[in-house]
Amino acid sequence: MSDSRPGMDPVLLEVLWNRLISIVNEQAAALMHASFTTVVREAGDLSAGIFDRGGNMLAQAVTGTPGHINTMATGVRHFVRAHPIDSLEPGDSLLTNDPWMVSGHLHDITVVTPVFHGGEGIGWFANTCHAMDIGGRTLGADAREVFEEGLAIPIMKLFRKGRINDDLVRIVRANVREPDAVVGDLYAQQAGNDVGAAKLAEMMEEYGLKDVEDLGEQIRGRSEQATGDAIEAVADGTWEDEVEIDGFDDPLVIRIALTVEGRRLLVDYAGTSPQVDRGINVVYNYTHAYTTYPLACAISPHVPNNEGSFRPVTVTAPEGSILNTRRPRAVGARHLIGHFLSQAVFGALSQVMPGRVIADGSAGLWNTQLEGRGPDGRLFAYIFFSAGGMGARPTSDGLSATAFPSGIRGVPAEAIESVSPTLMLRRALRPDSGGAGRFRGGLGQEMVLAVDSDEPALHSPMYDRTRCAARGFAGGRDGAVGQMVLSDGTDLHPKRKYLLQPGQRVTLRLPGGGGYGPPFERDPRAVLEDVRQGRVSVEAARREYGVAVDVEGWSVNEEETRRLRG
Repeated sequence: MSDSRPGMDPVLLEVLWNRLISIVNEQAAALMHASFTTVVREAGDLSAGIFDRGGNMLAQAVTGTPGHINTMATGVRHFVRAHPIDSLEPGDSLLTNDPWMVSGHLHDITVVTPVFHGGEGIGWFANTCHAMDIGGRTLGADAREVFEEGLAIPIMKLFRKGRINDDLVRIVRANVREPDAVVGDLYAQQAGNDVGAAKLAEMMEEYGLKDVEDLGEQIRGRSEQATGDAIEAVADGTWEDEVEIDGFDDPLVIRIALTVEGRRLLVDYAGTSPQVDRGINVVYNYTHAYTTYPLACAISPHVPNNEGSFRPVTVTAPEGSILNTRRPRAVGARHLIGHFLSQAVFGALSQVMPGRVIADGSAGLWNTQLEGRGPDGRLFAYIFFSAGGMGARPTSDGLSATAFPSGIRGVPAEAIESVSPTLMLRRALRPDSGGAGRFRGGLGQEMVLAVDSDEPALHSPMYDRTRCAARGFAGGRDGAVGQMVLSDGTDLHPKRKYLLQPGQRVTLRLPGGGGYGPPFERDPRAVLEDVRQGRVSVEAARREYGVAVDVEGWSVNEEETRRLRG
């Protein structure tokens, strides 16, 4: 964090900066350890951070997603406006799940806690995590309005002077299918913020700080300076790209114009498809979050993520478009669109800095929501996340079964089966699903699911890239598209709910990432190793890479390979 600018002693600044990072990581760890929800504990579907009095983000925990932390970076200001810190008291805390204020859909609840030191409010700790259930017609992509999607909680107090808001708790418990887990996670979120506040108080006592305003200004100023420097190193100009995605029933288009002007960068999504009457619309806050993240990955990965790093970037999207939807459009599965923004950003940047971006991938997550009655007759609602393949990189293969840009980990089959009647009968990588290239796209995965119940279960699929493949870059080939099929051979709609009957199985084949560079430039030894590992078939090695593999001797037939490539 240190540089030659005047201000706080650079050594002390570095010490305090690292201490802040330690504090927010402890905040996140406390939430994860106390959470009732496997996608929080196992997958890391949460974010945590510290903010100054005005709601400007200073630091974030390592774990988390852009859809949480970057939306909190703008969302905490809504809390500050509704409840200025001087109007609150120690023991107070606030929450909301308003999609247009914070994380873009009702299933993400944000808890914000003021921090007091010496009798004065000095800042805020905030976290967002995914609630197991929020009522409504179950999380999915097929709602028509946000009113169908669950319980909406305006900004209000979760705790008053250390006492839980019992009225709120009763309302939540009366509206959700998993009341113990949902309410338990509210306590876990508060516990995370309390841990952060306690650790911050220790730091301030140790270093004799009265507030964090000067520290915050130093952090934000240096991050803004470094981000501006990184943007200035990119050539001025405007670069455009267009990404086609499945949509609900009809394909949708994301159009981007990315303009670099000196130390500033403007992203404009004019020409993007209009909002739709299904739950895949994206609020502006989420669009901003998933635009600034890939920009940072490509242009300024060394700069800490805070209010200062956002200042040189402006993001615009037409109101009423799929990326800036109006209330009360449905938004439950907003990630199915929002996660593609990184591909539009990278597609534009590939024209000016081709060695710094990856090819298109499966675009984040396939969310699987199941709801019904288990073998004990009790209601259950359970969700888990899975990932297809990432796009290949300019210097290496794409990662398989890895989420990008969300950063969410896959939930182990053992964890899924231990807390729900969901059965994971198969889980394996999909051979030949990664796009061919000098560097191969990451592989998708195949899963076979069933439910241990005598009653049908409602399966709410939230899947994309079943029609529009991940693009290869620089001569690389596209990845394989995904598929969802029942055990009787029926192809299912990737975003419509249906009843999974007792004894039925559903197979999910997740998409692969695009390749990078011409496939015939791939080292034949790398192709041989892919065949040995089952990532590429013998037939695809010949067809896609022009490499003849002798499986008996596990060697490359060099003469035949020269003929195929010639």
